[in-house]
Amino acid sequence: MVLMSHASPSHGILHTEILQCKSVNNTIGFRPRTSNIAFPWDSSKTIQKMHVDAFGVTSKRGNQVIVAASPPTEDAVVASDPLTKEDLVGYLASGCKPKENWRIGTEHEKFGFELKTLRPMSYVQIADLLNAISERFDWEKVMEGDNIIGLKQGKQSISLEPGGQFELSGAPLETLHQTCAEVNSHLYQVKAVAEEMGIGFIGIGFQPKLERKDIPIMPKGRYEIMRNYMPKVGSLGLDMMFRTCTVQVNLDFSSEADMIRKFRAGLALQPIATALFANSPFTEGKPNGYLSMRSQIWTDTDNNRSGMLPFVFDDSFGFEQYVEYALDVPMYFVYRKKKYIDCAGLSFRDFMAGKLAPIPGEYPTLNDWENHLTTIFPEVRLKRYLEMRGADGGPWRRLCALPAFWVGILYDDASLQNVLDMTADWTTAEREMLRNKVPVSGLKTPFRDGLLKHVAQEVVGFAKDGLERRGYKETGFLNEVTEVVRTGLTPAEKLLEFYHGKWGQNVDPVFEELLY
Repeated sequence: MVLMSHASPSHGILHTEILQCKSVNNTIGFRPRTSNIAFPWDSSKTIQKMHVDAFGVTSKRGNQVIVAASPPTEDAVVASDPLTKEDLVGYLASGCKPKENWRIGTEHEKFGFELKTLRPMSYVQIADLLNAISERFDWEKVMEGDNIIGLKQGKQSISLEPGGQFELSGAPLETLHQTCAEVNSHLYQVKAVAEEMGIGFIGIGFQPKLERKDIPIMPKGRYEIMRNYMPKVGSLGLDMMFRTCTVQVNLDFSSEADMIRKFRAGLALQPIATALFANSPFTEGKPNGYLSMRSQIWTDTDNNRSGMLPFVFDDSFGFEQYVEYALDVPMYFVYRKKKYIDCAGLSFRDFMAGKLAPIPGEYPTLNDWENHLTTIFPEVRLKRYLEMRGADGGPWRRLCALPAFWVGILYDDASLQNVLDMTADWTTAEREMLRNKVPVSGLKTPFRDGLLKHVAQEVVGFAKDGLERRGYKETGFLNEVTEVVRTGLTPAEKLLEFYHGKWGQNVDPVFEELLY
């Protein structure tokens, strides 16, 4: 789950670019200090100066750089005119960029625990870890009030999920070699400090041992709002917040048409990615009946903001249709004067009209829109890039394999077309069936005349071919998933074999098996 935006900088865009989505020179993963959002077709609209640095104004405490919590933008933005729907569409369209500027942004979460007790890290331990990483490896501290809640270094950031899951949001990088090197560097730094503290980290999709009540709560204002709202809209939302970990990749598009093609391919194949990376078969020390409990949890978290988005396959789909969908997703919060204001369940459309009850008469800025987009959790999410969100967290080789799988498909024209051809006649019901059954049966899910395993074998072949055509010698990063489709055994099924075999029906060895 990613609640901090890692969007690209916005630039002034021409009216024709909403339809044609000409490339704009920007990159994913970071935002400059300020950006002009210009909409020339509305001469009455003043250019909004939008402060879009996710980490805000820096200050010094001693020799340490301190940066304010994301996103402290309310004092930097004056919404002199109400936003229009065209502004919101233009925001998404500003993500288009030429192929030579496409990048790979990987994000992954992991559980920290005490090596001796297997108990989760407390916030005090997490704060000590963040402070030590900052001082030893020269990261800037991200604060919310007096609490350290993350780190920032260049275009990378480390943040905390609600239950203390430790997340690296990587820089936008050109090759999978760079991405995997970034993962290795991050894990080295974390381990160097954590081992001295008696702390380890595990790569798995769901907390395998502890009850939800045993998980610490992180001191972040937005999570308090979510924690109060989640039980009203689904039975598993709090488990999603406190007991899941994911790995995802963020990828670019060149045009609205390119976005649509990648969005459709990503949604159609997301259940296959869920199966290939399924890695969450345990709950509270026992098998839970699922291969991906993390994926199952999303089916009853908040269906207003999650799922397979069947409208993406409509002939009319484009940026505008996604905006209409996002406008109807209930809000969580707005951020004003360094405080999160609870707007849970309220309408962004009312906000657009100046009728948001907690702050009547105020209009949203593009920063409010950007923040709202980060509170939508479908299997593929559109911001100014596309996020592939269907995979469980896992050990480091799989952290490199997940972006390899999607880059090989979505960044190669031939592989992308092969996938679109393969999935063109898949029905909404079939896509939904795969979404619902894969968390239980993985690659053994029946599909048409065979098993999903057979489809996955072909898809992994497309990914390998795409990586070969990229010319960076990246196909080795697919070895993990190649073995999964060869055997038909998901990572979760291997863990279950260990549990029923050499582990003697004890889940504790999983902490050593999947230790980073």
